[in-house]
Amino acid sequence: MLDHANHPAAPETFSGDRGLDHEEPLLFEIGRADVTGVDIAEPEPFASRLGALERKGPIGLPGLTEPEAVRHYIRLSRKNYSIDAGLYPLGSCTMKHNPRLGEKMARLDGFADIHPLQPQSTARGALALMEELSRFLLALTNMSAVALSPKAGAHGELCGLMTIEAALRARGEARTRRTVLIPQSAHGTNPASAALLGFEVRAIPAGEDGIVHADAVAAALDDSVAAIMLTNPNTCGLFERDVVEIARLVHEAGGYFYCDGANFNAIAGVARPGDMGVDAMHLNLHKTFSTPHGGGGPGAGPVVLSARLARFAPVPFLLREGGELRLVEHANETQSLGRLTAFHGQMGMFVRALSYLLSHGGDGVAQASRDAVLAANYLRARLRDVMTQPFGDRICMHEALFDDSFLKGTGVTTLDFAKAMIDEGYHPMTIYFPLVVHGAMLIEPTESESKSSLDRFVSTLRALAESAKRGETERFTQAPRHAPRRRPDETAAARKPVLRWRG
Repeated sequence: MLDHANHPAAPETFSGDRGLDHEEPLLFEIGRADVTGVDIAEPEPFASRLGALERKGPIGLPGLTEPEAVRHYIRLSRKNYSIDAGLYPLGSCTMKHNPRLGEKMARLDGFADIHPLQPQSTARGALALMEELSRFLLALTNMSAVALSPKAGAHGELCGLMTIEAALRARGEARTRRTVLIPQSAHGTNPASAALLGFEVRAIPAGEDGIVHADAVAAALDDSVAAIMLTNPNTCGLFERDVVEIARLVHEAGGYFYCDGANFNAIAGVARPGDMGVDAMHLNLHKTFSTPHGGGGPGAGPVVLSARLARFAPVPFLLREGGELRLVEHANETQSLGRLTAFHGQMGMFVRALSYLLSHGGDGVAQASRDAVLAANYLRARLRDVMTQPFGDRICMHEALFDDSFLKGTGVTTLDFAKAMIDEGYHPMTIYFPLVVHGAMLIEPTESESKSSLDRFVSTLRALAESAKRGETERFTQAPRHAPRRRPDETAAARKPVLRWRG
């Protein structure tokens, strides 16, 4: 380990660069309107159809030559933290390794060049791939149908609730059943999705042990309940032990069971949601099945449906008739709730996810889940004497949850601790979530990390915890000191954001 105490701070450089860490201005600061990396011919005379909306002045966008553009974005990319650079401990996000095999398969001409508007007769291979991916997802969940078109988790939640609403409409109860039960520890998108569809959200408290108890659900059930939305494993990193009983109670009361599948990476290949009584569940391909994650996409959130809901799946969906496979694209052919999105889903993500599944097989998927759980419990056990756990020394699933009790009296907050991790070369874990835990620190190492990688991470967190307890407060309140940018005034940034460049 480097002895930083015996290495004085490097002097400021004339260029502002620090070795290979380049100080890179904004595109608007270095760009100029008179250059471009592409020569575009002057257009032939034409009549504008924009009317009063036609631009009167120059567009004002900065231009760069091709070498300048490449250099600019390469330098910016070096400032990114990525799963390719190191352990990415974001809890609830499952930032796992993206195998290069999947990238290679997604770049095959037949998949990379496909267009959503080309005739189905020219995309037989793509349809067959979607069918095979669906077969895997249904086998892993023991469900009856799958909608591939949702773009990510929250979109999948919307799809699942719309399917439930369609089923209630078919029963003549869509107007009377307008309540959705949601645990207080749920992902924030759960109540948002329900509210977007006009449902009333009724919160279900978690027990002191971090899980939802069947008696709490039973007390909230009445004939206005349309569904419950439950995350399992939950956002505290714990398996919901009462899940089967909760499903039974909800079904007996006439409701449906939606399961948030964001944490499926803990149980894939080991436990099937359909066996637990789940009616609808989204599966984040960019989490459990290792397609690229972050930067706003490209996400993919297929929704699996039980036999109770299968016939209400949105179009388009795959149908095999007489050996012929086709996409059903019109809701009037079925009892479908209708079209959820313009096209059929994220083909590149389907290819990557199926590549992952085929390369692992059923036993490999199960092993990945077990390894993810093992890694999280290894961190929990190695850190429990220096960091506090809100629900005692309990076995967790794929993520370990800590709180800020160990920082009490140090003058260091959860945010300060997270910022200090940046100086140590790590992206911080998820903080202040779930909301039911004060100063939460949610760590998910995934199955991708080796023991040596986990040990180095543990040693770093132990050193930081001990530093805080020794009273070395400035190390935290001034962090990060070694990042390209220091800590901003986050309150001012939130209240007075600058959203437009003014030169």
